[in-house]
Amino acid sequence: MSSLRRLSPPLHLLRAFSTVTRFGGVSRAAEALHLTQSAVSKQVKELEGWVGVPLFERSRKRLALTPAGERYEKAVRAVLAQLEAATLELITSDDGGGALHLSSLPTFAAKWLIPRLPQFQQQHPQVTLHFVPYVHSYNFERPELDCAILFGDGHWPGAHAHYLTGQDVALIAPRTRVADWAIDHPRDVARHTLLRHVTVPEAWLRWSETHGVQGLNPLAGPQFDQFQSMIRAVMAGMGLALVPRCLVQDEITSGLVREPLPGCGYQSEVGYWFCYPEGRNQLQTLQQFRQWLLACAEPASAAALLPPA
Repeated sequence: MSSLRRLSPPLHLLRAFSTVTRFGGVSRAAEALHLTQSAVSKQVKELEGWVGVPLFERSRKRLALTPAGERYEKAVRAVLAQLEAATLELITSDDGGGALHLSSLPTFAAKWLIPRLPQFQQQHPQVTLHFVPYVHSYNFERPELDCAILFGDGHWPGAHAHYLTGQDVALIAPRTRVADWAIDHPRDVARHTLLRHVTVPEAWLRWSETHGVQGLNPLAGPQFDQFQSMIRAVMAGMGLALVPRCLVQDEITSGLVREPLPGCGYQSEVGYWFCYPEGRNQLQTLQQFRQWLLACAEPASAAALLPPA
């Protein structure tokens, strides 16, 4: 029992250690924890005595993690985040409700997801959605995140993935003619500036292959990192763009941009997917959100499920 006890340090010691690391010193950590500096220093030293390993290198004016301390801090931070998330879910749970922590690409959230969320809130008022900042190269081991909406081909290691929308890509142009050249045939596109997205560098190549267009340079033209920026660039008259229809249909309908060749888009191999790790599959809040989300998506998407890799 004593050996098992040693492997489970008291929570207040772990929190003091993590806070000192996060703030880079005892002084600011003490303010955050509402303790004295001496109390925080004592707790950190007590934790080092508990594990029997130095966690900090101490000099006269400097406090730095040892290599062992760096590894331990990452693990402690994850455990504390998971504990906080579980406690929040428990506190907010009522009649099958609770909190669901979600991450989404900004443009998709603004253009597609958020306009539909009032319906979800009306159907599931007991579920609270918390948006976690989106990060590239998503890691499904992040304890503070339950699910994410990602852009890609649906394959992420360790994740279930349901296709939502985005593979239907539209060709859009400014509502006024660009460079006084009409766009009456797919071959006319090659004479215009082509805007590109960094995550879909092959888009214009796929489009030209689909419509048999020759002489088009798929790697020329300005490059953007968000589809919303590309839409705005087209509105400003910078050129033509290929954008998932789900993100630009409102602008086409309202006349802010035009679709010069209706039906001359293409079907992409990438789109937006609702993803979550196997360990979150039993969350009731996730199940409710998934069911609603797939009902909002394109009809064929409800059947698209990829098991964990």
